Amino acid sequence: MLIAIIFLLLFLKVGTSDWKNETLLYGINILLLVNLLVGFFSNLEGGLFSGMFHNDALLILEKNILNLGVYLVSLIAYPWLKKHEHVLEFYILLLTTLLGMFFMISSGNLLLFYLGLEMSTIPLAAIANFDLDKRKSSEAAMKMIISSAFSSALLLFGVSLIYGTTGSLVFTEITPLLNGSPLQLLAFILLLAGFSFKMSVVPFHLWTADVYEGAPVAVTAYLSVISKSAILFIFLQVLYVVFKPMTTEWYFMLFFLSLLTILLGNLFAMRQTNLKRFLAFSSIAQVGFILLGLSAGSKTGMASVIYFLLIYLFSNLAAFGVIGLVSAITGKESIDDFKGFYKTNPFLSWVLAIALFSLAGVPPTAGFFGKFFLIMAGAEKGNYVWVIFAALNMIISFYYYLKVVKAIFMDQNDHPIEKLTVPALPKLAFIICLSGMVLTGILSWIYEYIHTLSNF
Repeated sequence: MLIAIIFLLLFLKVGTSDWKNETLLYGINILLLVNLLVGFFSNLEGGLFSGMFHNDALLILEKNILNLGVYLVSLIAYPWLKKHEHVLEFYILLLTTLLGMFFMISSGNLLLFYLGLEMSTIPLAAIANFDLDKRKSSEAAMKMIISSAFSSALLLFGVSLIYGTTGSLVFTEITPLLNGSPLQLLAFILLLAGFSFKMSVVPFHLWTADVYEGAPVAVTAYLSVISKSAILFIFLQVLYVVFKPMTTEWYFMLFFLSLLTILLGNLFAMRQTNLKRFLAFSSIAQVGFILLGLSAGSKTGMASVIYFLLIYLFSNLAAFGVIGLVSAITGKESIDDFKGFYKTNPFLSWVLAIALFSLAGVPPTAGFFGKFFLIMAGAEKGNYVWVIFAALNMIISFYYYLKVVKAIFMDQNDHPIEKLTVPALPKLAFIICLSGMVLTGILSWIYEYIHTLSNF
């Protein structure tokens, strides 16, 4: 379905340029909705090409989560894209990255994983530069290319060492051949470093804030939610399946990386004045909590991570949607610009506030339940110092999230952002996100369904 949409857009681009942007955007969003709905039907489980590509119910769910995220990103990008001259190119590149993520998630072989990773990364660097008249956008793309090249080199080095010590690239064949030798441990450290770059784990996070700030808001939202979720989905498979015999070693690595990521993400988020940089460091801190859930190495750990990523998708895209709408119309992205925002734009203010509450983990939003399950999964190992540290950092995070809410609802501004007209497509995205932030936490069967699919 994705390949069909990509080819259709390519034919439209080559064939004619008479289409209006609004017409194109409504048509493409209909196609993305069809793609989302088709993802729930006629899926086959099994493997192809000697296990190089495989599919099961959990992987299908993960792909559908990404389809939902891409559809929402497309909806919130409408105010920006309707004024852009390269709409078709944007979607061709965007959907190519999504296709690469699908190959990566379904990979049962390290080579297919790497090909999917590159396919999902290189076009993403191109669309990070899609604010063509801004130097910051070009700078963001350059930093992303450099950091991606470096992380890919680390990954490839790790892959070569794994192949050298086991003689195989197939996930299921590697596992019984792992014995924890120093060379295999070095290989895993290199792989972990490569993954950490993609996930923005401290100390591999230095590219994140600059790229998030420079890229268009829609691309930043895609990076923070879709790209990160795809990497985490395959990271689950690599940790829980391929490197299962080395659980003790990677548990302690995740322990230290999680502590650093949560703490530094929170500390730097407090200092930010630009909302995109603010959400960049917020997303870094969120990854620290995800590493806590990952460390469980159990079915509960896998379910809690996937459940949290679903909630994070709704919360982060709602926040970026409001920021993107304001940025596309007014060009304003600073926290100070949003002072008194509630007086002129109550609907958008509530969307942003509820999204921030969910990211902070304030009940009854779904974000509270997501972080609760992550912390409970992390507690399975009995490392209560880590759990208490994470819980205390949740309290610290309230400060910087509520600082933005205070600016919106309580601070005075002589020249507040004018009343904005919310187009139909972004409004639909906001309604879906608001429903998701509430219902995903209240409807317990969602977590139970994910838990039953978890195949650890």
